[in-house]
Amino acid sequence: MNKFAILTRRLFVIIAAVIALAATIANAGNGTPINDGSANKTTLAVFGDWPYSLDLLNNAPLLIDSINSDPKVRLVLHIGDIHSGSMPCTGVGLNPLPAGSNPDWNIGIFNIFEQLKDPFVYTPGDNEWTDCHKSKEFSSGDPLKELASVRSLFFPEPGYTLGERKKRVLSQAENYDPHFPADAQFVENVMWEESEVLFVTINLPGSNNDTLPWTGAFANPTAQAREVAERSAADLRWLDRAFAQAEADNTRAVLIGLQADMWDLAQIAPGGDGLDKYKPFVQKIADFCIRFGLPVLLINGDSHLFEGDHPLADPTSDTGKIHGTQAVPNLTRITVQGSTNKPSEWLRLTIDPRSSDVFSWENVVYLP
Repeated sequence: MNKFAILTRRLFVIIAAVIALAATIANAGNGTPINDGSANKTTLAVFGDWPYSLDLLNNAPLLIDSINSDPKVRLVLHIGDIHSGSMPCTGVGLNPLPAGSNPDWNIGIFNIFEQLKDPFVYTPGDNEWTDCHKSKEFSSGDPLKELASVRSLFFPEPGYTLGERKKRVLSQAENYDPHFPADAQFVENVMWEESEVLFVTINLPGSNNDTLPWTGAFANPTAQAREVAERSAADLRWLDRAFAQAEADNTRAVLIGLQADMWDLAQIAPGGDGLDKYKPFVQKIADFCIRFGLPVLLINGDSHLFEGDHPLADPTSDTGKIHGTQAVPNLTRITVQGSTNKPSEWLRLTIDPRSSDVFSWENVVYLP
């Protein structure tokens, strides 16, 4: 082999090594989706129903800096609603654009989320797609087109989070039951495992699980019924997969992230949206919790006021009577503080698999 060939070969080896190193650096911290070997503490920053005003949007750097500067935080979770229920949607796919639409809003929020240095997991809320038909959102978007746009923008690579340091997760788009091929569309439903906890998110929005009829030019009962049926069935199968994984791996706990407040008493009062379409989910979660027997934490937004409770512990309580389940003492629920309430804060959630309770939390104020 001549000197030129030897040098060329060495050059290719060096280039290959550089490429491999670059790939390793780019994926550093990704780990594996199911990391059942980790028993270390981990801390999440959790928030939702944000931002609900231009003032909060202008103060986004305070939120980002508050989370990024916390040395304990390793992952960030947003549980839905990236604008308020009286702000417009993007109008994507409509020609002409509705007069009240804001086509640049979602990309602006995406760019803010990408400033978070840790892996960022987001599950959609109702305001960014389900409710876009409503007059109070200026009839600014077609629900199905808005959902497709949210998926395309916020889930560009199935199985990877957003954030500067992306994390590998399992996405239903890649891990669906082949008997139900329609489940492949639910790229937003993800799960992962670390610190001996199984984390799972499902697209379960407010507005009584998207069953309030779409109105005006967007009224389409057939398409809406199909959307609700396909997503609800996929969500239940994803929950089943999550708890089966948790049981197989002997995890210490399960964490469920979703948007809807399925125990919001205001929604069963006169004029409320109702909660009856969540009954299959609550009953299934109750059954899973009883079978699992260990701590289960459900985090939701939607009703905006911070609260931690045990909604199914007492079947005779106000929350226990809504869905008619058996007593479930091992389910804890947290509703995160929404943008409409003061102070503006995010939830610092600590997970310690060596603790009997596993989960502990405190609120962090970033804007008084």
